[in-house]
Amino acid sequence: MNMHGMLGPESRIFVAGHQGMVGSAIVRKLKHLGYDHLCLKTRSELDLISQAQVQDFFQQESFDIVILAAAKVGGIQANNNYPAEFIYDNLMIQCNVIEAAYSAGINRLLFLGSSCIYPKFAEQPMAESALLTGVLEPTNEPYALAKISGIKLCESYNRQYGTNYRCLMPTNLYGVGDNFHATNSHVVPGLMRRFHEAKLANASQAKVWGSGKARREFLYVDDLASASVFVLQLPDDVYNTHVNPRQSHLNVGVGQDITIFELAKLIQQVVGFEGELVFDPSKFDGTPRKLLDVSVLTQLGWQANVELQRGLELTYQWFLENQYQGLRL
Repeated sequence: MNMHGMLGPESRIFVAGHQGMVGSAIVRKLKHLGYDHLCLKTRSELDLISQAQVQDFFQQESFDIVILAAAKVGGIQANNNYPAEFIYDNLMIQCNVIEAAYSAGINRLLFLGSSCIYPKFAEQPMAESALLTGVLEPTNEPYALAKISGIKLCESYNRQYGTNYRCLMPTNLYGVGDNFHATNSHVVPGLMRRFHEAKLANASQAKVWGSGKARREFLYVDDLASASVFVLQLPDDVYNTHVNPRQSHLNVGVGQDITIFELAKLIQQVVGFEGELVFDPSKFDGTPRKLLDVSVLTQLGWQANVELQRGLELTYQWFLENQYQGLRL
């Protein structure tokens, strides 16, 4: 076993949530880099919400590193309809995995969160220090509170036990493995599916919710996977000079945003829909702007690689090959 918990080709790595968009991208990246000792368990094989199952699993297996990409996720509608599940499931997954990892003597863990941890009216771009400085966006508050608790759990174990549990907070993600559900998908897959259906129907127009003026930042999921491996590989002295024990999370994003209007036009071009886009200002725009300050991770030596148009093309290609045939329209 790699006793220092440093990531290397011989490391035994448990990727929790490997079937999700983020987890599957991390698995692809690790395999591409030659990491062959991966442990992957489906939800039916290991229920991360069950403390007993998780404790037993960690006692039976032997890992050097844990990547915690498992979470209950969803769009605004799902967050609004199932707040109890979003806070309970995520809290349980995090508490069970982090405590079991510590009990099993695992020194290195990566916890993946979300930019929704920051206050609704945080100064833009949002620096790591903005955490807990204001009121959260009400629609996803239960999910955000769970993710904040995950960060604080990692920080507390690091402070008390000397572990090296690191946290990454990505901006809005899209890409291969995304959810293209008609009603509870996020903006990129939602628009992509809608424009694709409009194209097939030879529709003269397609609707876009909101005024199109809100600004958002989008990170291709394989870039997040690249950042995850990069952060896990950082030596302790380098990582610890850029974070402090009570603010140990790092933002990951592209460092620039675009309007939803510009995004819709890009997706329209990628899909090849030639009709008119009709924006509906009566629908909620959400926060006017959500941009992450990624200067700390940039100083550490990592930056995003996949430009938005290229990422959208790869996503649409995957959608056509894997998703669209099986969708119920």
